[in-house]
Amino acid sequence: MRMLVLVFIFISLTQHGDAHGPDSCNHGGGLCRVGTCVSGEYLAHYCFEPIILCCKNLSPATTES
Repeated sequence: MRMLVLVFIFISLTQHGDAHGPDSCNHGGGLCRVGTCVSGEYLAHYCFEPIILCCKNLSPATTES
């Protein structure tokens, strides 16, 4: 029964609102964080709304040739 409750919670978190999941965040160059983004980052979207945020750097990363 406990396992069923955990599965239900996980499914409802992934289906709620604007939740994209960690793969979408990591692929877009962001990091999933709990609570708030750190200094120098902004909220791009949610990994799991409303608790886990997808934070990205304010300045785009420079690539060396």
